[in-house]
Amino acid sequence: MLLRNLIEYAALIAIWYAQWLLVQSGAASSAVLIAIVLVIAWVKTAFFGAENLRQLMEASAKNWPYHRFMLLMLVNMSQIILSFTFDFHLLESINFASFAVVQEGLSAAELIFEFFYFSALNFMFFGYGDITPQSIPAKLLVLTEITLAFVTVIFLLSDFISLKESLRWERKGHD
Repeated sequence: MLLRNLIEYAALIAIWYAQWLLVQSGAASSAVLIAIVLVIAWVKTAFFGAENLRQLMEASAKNWPYHRFMLLMLVNMSQIILSFTFDFHLLESINFASFAVVQEGLSAAELIFEFFYFSALNFMFFGYGDITPQSIPAKLLVLTEITLAFVTVIFLLSDFISLKESLRWERKGHD
């Protein structure tokens, strides 16, 4: 499990870096680059949603202790936050007007930290509003993250115990 998670983190970084190199190369128009970022973000979102559901079912079927499941979900949530951090960074790299109140002249590392902060706040439903999406693609990406966060936190985490109970009930032969 640890190796798989490390590979997933490495894949997120590699996907971001490949896209960032494409953005830096100027080989495609802004519209094409934005479309690539959005499509890849939505593919990653589908992966995260399916992976979280798969892990919920596996943890319930194998009767994992709650703390083990919560640790796994924490890793998954950190991957989601990191993924959207990179997506926001890419949108901002393509079009500086994608987000408001992002300071000009930040280094790449500082900008990535700003978007990590923004992504974490979105995922935790705090959203202070100090960074706001301004373009339609940025708003779509923020909505995607918030929707995935809602599904992950509300449905998956809150339903773990009840799903375990229903599977236990079914195994005992009750309808």
